[in-house]
Amino acid sequence: MIFVAAVWGASFLFMRQAVPVLGPVGMIEARVVLAGLALALACAVLRRPPRPSRKFLLLGALTAAVPFTLIGAAELRLTASLAALLNATTPLFSVLVTAARERRAPSVREGAGIVLGIAGVAVLVGLGPQRVDAGFLLAVAASLLASLAYALGGVYAEAQFRNTDPLGTAAGQQLGAALCLAPPAVCFPPRHAPGLGVAASVVALGLVCTALGFAAFFRLVERIGATGALSVTFLVPFFGLLWGTVFRGEPIGRGTPAGLALVLAAVVAVSRRPAARAAISDGRRTARTRH
Repeated sequence: MIFVAAVWGASFLFMRQAVPVLGPVGMIEARVVLAGLALALACAVLRRPPRPSRKFLLLGALTAAVPFTLIGAAELRLTASLAALLNATTPLFSVLVTAARERRAPSVREGAGIVLGIAGVAVLVGLGPQRVDAGFLLAVAASLLASLAYALGGVYAEAQFRNTDPLGTAAGQQLGAALCLAPPAVCFPPRHAPGLGVAASVVALGLVCTALGFAAFFRLVERIGATGALSVTFLVPFFGLLWGTVFRGEPIGRGTPAGLALVLAAVVAVSRRPAARAAISDGRRTARTRH
């Protein structure tokens, strides 16, 4: 679990390194192509090939192409640390998307969690080390839209890929994202030729943070169940903050600890479920994974 959180947290650092040179679209196209090919190779070796489906295009768009590109664009202005912290709001958007899909209002607990999350984002943005202006707020909005895309993608994946092999789904997801980004990648080529450091960052993004990160996550699901494995999302912001501070010298704002605490408290609030229902859900998900 620590490994998955560490490599996913590092993705924000590598994107911050590569995006000024390659641009958001070129960087993410390279990332998903590398990840898709690596995962497809793993599927071939393990004889678990994904079944071709046009649904992978929408899955790849919602869970990779759109959010990755939005985060990359945001990191032209935001620090890697702040981008990682804002990404922790994804479960809050998942609550809203699920409630809308089920045509119901959020519960009192979920509503309280959303309010806490909004307060946390306000503290992170308003009391952070960066100057707040229109460009900064647009970058924050792009990061939050990425979280919304992840939430929409999660609901879509649950509805359309419930009983499919997760490794094959991940391969199809990344290759679908690569197809979605191919036309804009041609229209928006890299701004400069990448140096060795940028190239290494892109390789790390594709092979380590995405392909290896997903493979490790799915192994975690097999071992401890889906709900237990998803607790890794609580650790990703901490690693994003750590890597940005250590390797890029990004400052920690006076509002960062309080803002992070509020966001994580919000995620805990919206993620809690009755024990009996959680146990039943975990058992079903684990059974599906093992079969």
